[in-house]
Amino acid sequence: MILGHTTRKNFTQNPKNDILSGLTVALALVPEAVAFAFVAGVDPLVGLYGAFMMGIVTALFGGRPGMISGATGAMAVVMVHLISRGNEVGLSLETPIENLGLQWLFITLLFVGGIQILAGVFKLGKFVRLIPHPVMMGFVNGLAIVIFLSQLGLFKETVNGEKVFMAGTSLWTMLILIAITMGIMFGLPKLTRKIPSALTAIIIVAAITIFGKLDVSTVGSFIRDGGGEGLQGSLPTFQDQIFGLFGTLQGHWDTILSTALVLAAVGLIESLMTLNLVDEITDTRGNGNRECIAQGSANILNGLFGGMGGCAMIGQSIINVDSGGRGRLSGAVAAIALLCFVLFGAPLIEQIPIAALVGVMFMVVIGTFAWSSFRIIRKIPISDAIVLIAVSAITVWKDLAIAVIAGVIISALVFAWKNATMIRARKRMQPNGTKTYEIWGPLFFGSIQTFNTKFDVKNDPKSVEIDFIESRISDHSALEAISNLVNKYEAEGKSIKLKHLSKDCKILLRKANPKFNDVIVEDVDDPRYHLAADPEKFTKPLSEYSI
Repeated sequence: MILGHTTRKNFTQNPKNDILSGLTVALALVPEAVAFAFVAGVDPLVGLYGAFMMGIVTALFGGRPGMISGATGAMAVVMVHLISRGNEVGLSLETPIENLGLQWLFITLLFVGGIQILAGVFKLGKFVRLIPHPVMMGFVNGLAIVIFLSQLGLFKETVNGEKVFMAGTSLWTMLILIAITMGIMFGLPKLTRKIPSALTAIIIVAAITIFGKLDVSTVGSFIRDGGGEGLQGSLPTFQDQIFGLFGTLQGHWDTILSTALVLAAVGLIESLMTLNLVDEITDTRGNGNRECIAQGSANILNGLFGGMGGCAMIGQSIINVDSGGRGRLSGAVAAIALLCFVLFGAPLIEQIPIAALVGVMFMVVIGTFAWSSFRIIRKIPISDAIVLIAVSAITVWKDLAIAVIAGVIISALVFAWKNATMIRARKRMQPNGTKTYEIWGPLFFGSIQTFNTKFDVKNDPKSVEIDFIESRISDHSALEAISNLVNKYEAEGKSIKLKHLSKDCKILLRKANPKFNDVIVEDVDDPRYHLAADPEKFTKPLSEYSI
């Protein structure tokens, strides 16, 4: 009963908000899917159907209610190289195959989906928790800049068959409509939150352009200017022919598999980062492993039925959450509405001005960017500031996956370096002539060199103890350093004992060499912390005891 209640609660808590926010997202999905299809070099319908299949599967079965998936630019910029290479091979065959690159994409998506499902099965989604906060802030800042820059391409118009930036009346009309859209989205929530501001803004601006008969760029003109034929079309047929095209991959499997790995990594990183961000916004917790499986299943479905594939979309996810869409119903409505727009409502959707959708995305940019980063940049460690700026820059320069990986690597190296210098050794002589080394700090691959410099093997007395009570043995390099140190003392004919090693460390050392049975001291009481066996002996007030 509890599971059923939780499932219903995740599906929808407020049907009205979920439905209206889903419709808003669907309108914003159309130009995004079309634009990314052009980036990848495929027909707009392939992008639109891909967005539908990604959206419906992840909405119903994903790990984060309210999160939106579809065709994305991060994956499109990887796909374009595969499609271009496939087309070249197709034209070079004895019997040329047109659009072979697209068929290769469908085959690749099968591998992408398989890799992502395996990531979920082996519970690799939890590793998103290892992403440091500066990387997260750099991610959202860089992504906000990318979303903003992607909208600038919509300020172009076709003149004499060439794409040029708008000027004069057309530019001012575009800017005014964008300002109206942003003004409605900013002001309406202050009056009422019962209706989504983004959807209201799109409807009002569309009505202004239609009834005012303004000559502006619309969704339909945008698709046609890009080489498409509009939104009219039918569902792709089952791609049973792709299995007959495996023969064209002879000598090109490295291209397919390497592209599949990159696409799977990019998709998972963007999806899990988006999930993490929406978790913070909604103060709830999603399931990263379930999201991996849902993303993989959706990409396999795209490969079989002729969609572009994709991953989670941070811009549309934020639009959805800000519009009140918190349940799975919102994502399902967005996907189904997108499909209905393509199949039945194309003539109406094609009349929506691009300016309204640009205004919505500009508000997403403002909401996405971590403005607090300007305030804290001088208050955080210099290494964290470098990571934040580097991730933002690499996201804009390259792509999200490379930026996040680079940020995590930089953070890990900084952490390792700091901990490598923290190892300490306090030395004291016992009354019986034994020299004791009390080790403080983490012992791992980065600190073993400093650790080795703490000991004077030749000049130490005949009996030596190393106390690890304030140290943690972290990896194989640390175990090897301890083993080598023991060998050095024994080579000098000196006795060495190891105290307060962790249980797992003792097991590993004894497996490595049985002689450690005589070196490791067992059942040693902690000399600093004792349990009072007879509390009645402590009769003085607590303030009189020295600590």
